[in-house]
Amino acid sequence: MEYYEQYPHHHHHHHHFRQPEQAVPASASSHHKSLLPQRSGISKGKYSLKDFQIMRTLGTGSFGRVHLVRSVHNGRYYAMKVLKKQQVVKMKQIEHTNDERHMLKLVEHPFIIRMWGTFQDAKNLFMVIDYIEGGELFSLLRKSHRFPNPVAKFYAAEVTLALDYLHSHNIIYRDLKPENLLLDRNGHIKITDFGFAKEVVTVTWTLCGTPDYIAPEVITTKPYNKSVDWWSLGVLIFEMLAGYTPFYDATAMKTYEKILQGKVNYPPFFHPDVVDLLSKLIMADLTRRLGNLQSGSQDIKSHPWFGEVIWEKLLAKDIETPYEPPVVPGVGDTSLFEMYPEEHLDYGATGDDPYGQYFVGF
Repeated sequence: MEYYEQYPHHHHHHHHFRQPEQAVPASASSHHKSLLPQRSGISKGKYSLKDFQIMRTLGTGSFGRVHLVRSVHNGRYYAMKVLKKQQVVKMKQIEHTNDERHMLKLVEHPFIIRMWGTFQDAKNLFMVIDYIEGGELFSLLRKSHRFPNPVAKFYAAEVTLALDYLHSHNIIYRDLKPENLLLDRNGHIKITDFGFAKEVVTVTWTLCGTPDYIAPEVITTKPYNKSVDWWSLGVLIFEMLAGYTPFYDATAMKTYEKILQGKVNYPPFFHPDVVDLLSKLIMADLTRRLGNLQSGSQDIKSHPWFGEVIWEKLLAKDIETPYEPPVVPGVGDTSLFEMYPEEHLDYGATGDDPYGQYFVGF
């Protein structure tokens, strides 16, 4: 369950290589004035641990875990991401972690996860986000092996709207993959895990993300822009339709080599329209990659493969989802999440906080 796993331990042999943090040009840091509207109408106070009853683990990662929690005030269920400060610092993820909090506070979109509040104790950082009951798109894809054309198209279209929204607010998502796409109780997409998202003005240089989904310009540490997300969308559509990724190999290094060679073999059952779209998204030449041209995302949305999509209706969730997750809504049903071993939690730790200076105001 990857609400936030930066170093996944399952599938595709994901590995992450990173340049030192200071390789990011000053223009890409999140200090410049955000273009995002401030959130309206939702009362988001400062929470603390005693506001929640902590329940089972929904996912684990190298920094901590995600729990199902229940508000002691309104009885509602939420997901709570807990990051160990020591781990975040050790793995040089301070900037990523602060970025994620900053980013999620600002975004508001039907297909992007909502954050309700953050707080910290002496040892941990806590983020309270929506509990999305339908599990990962990853799990559904593995169970289904692959999706029929209309199903893949539905999910791809919702993801396209979410990416388009982020880009219009100068955010590159950078970590698109089926593990980071959750399904809500009705079967709509929610993008989660903003540990890698970057608010950018122009270009960024850090290398992160899953090998299978990384654009070639990121591997070669060239400057890159929003179109890394459109490359990843191409990989996602391919994986949904084929059941495997286009550059899959046993090792990360081999996957990188394949990405740099850029040769994609399209299965014979792929519709010609989707082959046309993918050949323009999984395109190393940035001057020719769809989404990076004069008309931006419009070129993707008006591509023949998306021909029958009515984008306004989709955004309004006015289109029937292809699959409704079998969950009982609103009761903290976690049947669609894998089980994880629970461990003794020292949440609410007081006393010495050696890393507090890195997370002021969290």
